[in-house]
Amino acid sequence: MKLNELKDNAGARKDSVRVGRGIGSGLGKTAGRGQKGQKSRSGVAIKGFEGGQMPLHMRIPKRGFNKPNRAEWSEVNIGALQRAVDAGKLDATKPVDIAALQAAGLLNQPRDGVRLLGKGELKAKLDLHVAGVTKSAREAVEKAGGTVTLPAKKAEAAA
Repeated sequence: MKLNELKDNAGARKDSVRVGRGIGSGLGKTAGRGQKGQKSRSGVAIKGFEGGQMPLHMRIPKRGFNKPNRAEWSEVNIGALQRAVDAGKLDATKPVDIAALQAAGLLNQPRDGVRLLGKGELKAKLDLHVAGVTKSAREAVEKAGGTVTLPAKKAEAAA
C-alpha cells in the first residue's frame, strides 16, 4: 500500500449540510433557525440564562471544598496480590514495594503512594512496604504471616 492509495472507510466522513443556499434545498432562507430573535442569529450562548433573573445554578447554596493538593493513592487489593504471587509475577520471598508492584503489572502509576485494600483472600506470606492500608487488609496480611510497613510520619516543621 502506498500513501496515495490511503482512503477512509465508507461512511467514515460525512459531508456537512450546506444551509441557506436557496429555497429548493429545503434549508434555504432561514436555514432551519425559524424567524428572527436572538437564537436565529450567530454568536448566541444562552445555556443557563434566565432572562436577567439570577440563574438556578447561582441561586442554590454551595457546600464543601475540593482540596487542590489532595493526595491521590493507587489502590491494590490483597486478592490481586495473591493472584500475582500464584502467577509467579510477584516474589513472596522479597519485600513488596512500589517497584515490585509495577513490575508485576498491578499498577501503572504510583501517584502519591500505594494503598492496600482488603478485598479478596491472601494466603502468601508477604512483607509489604506501602503508603496506606485498611484495617481489614492489615488483618488479612498478618493472618497470613506477613507484615505491613508504612512510611514514618514526617515531623511538623517548628515555626
